[in-house]
Amino acid sequence: MSPFGQQLDTFIQAAEKGCMLRLAPTPSGFLHAGNALNFIFNWLVARSKNGRLLLRIDDLDGDRKRSAYVQDVFESLHWLGLDWEEGPHNESDFEQNWSQHHRLSLYHAELQKLRETGLLFACRKSRSDLALYGFQYPETYREQGLSLDDPDVAWRIRTPKDFPMPDFIVRRRDGLPAYQIASMVDDVHFGVSDAIRGSDLEASTQAQRFLAQCTNNDKFLNINFLHHPLLLDAEGEKLSKSAGSASLQAMRTAGLSPKTIFRQSADLLGIPAGTIKTAQNLLNFFRG
Repeated sequence: MSPFGQQLDTFIQAAEKGCMLRLAPTPSGFLHAGNALNFIFNWLVARSKNGRLLLRIDDLDGDRKRSAYVQDVFESLHWLGLDWEEGPHNESDFEQNWSQHHRLSLYHAELQKLRETGLLFACRKSRSDLALYGFQYPETYREQGLSLDDPDVAWRIRTPKDFPMPDFIVRRRDGLPAYQIASMVDDVHFGVSDAIRGSDLEASTQAQRFLAQCTNNDKFLNINFLHHPLLLDAEGEKLSKSAGSASLQAMRTAGLSPKTIFRQSADLLGIPAGTIKTAQNLLNFFRG
């Protein structure tokens, strides 16, 4: 096995029977092979431990959300042969019962807890302001003479020195909770016990753990996280969501099977790719 394959095997062994994992795509573009691998790894752990799998579509960012992208999540999972126990079964079910907008009260309650810590401050700085500092938030911006109750302000949280995501946003200028808050609250709300994320989200995991520490949220702090390597394109860049040939939607339209995706998962794990053509093949390998 590759180093990551060994890490995943150790992660599976450490997970308790009946564990809860989650798939958490954002409907901001058509999914790609990297998203598929993340789905596969979380599914693999859940099935290895007789656990449960939640489908959670993170849709607070309504500006980029499209109906076609929501449908793509369901079509991709069915194409990959992956099942789940909790969460929506189709787009209509999602909008009526599972959208993050139904849980806004939970997110705002967590924001209130954070406000009571005294660590939050109001901010009206723009991306062009941050560009002057390489998009790293400078401490000099902490004092802008603004109140958290002022209109059109973002809420940021003071982070320790050299934190990987300095003074990150917890509430947007439009009043909506930011991603870090919503993701942390959802993981606790749905009882997630273990989660596998891409290595590009390691800073997000640290940010969410920091929030949990600030509010003594032990349930989130007890979640076990593993971060997997990313798939890269021909130029060595991480894959991005698009309607191009790299998307799962394009593969399905071309009549391709998901065998290539499962071979990529085998390559990443350092196991014989020729024997891995389906999710069940992968599960059988880890069950021995």
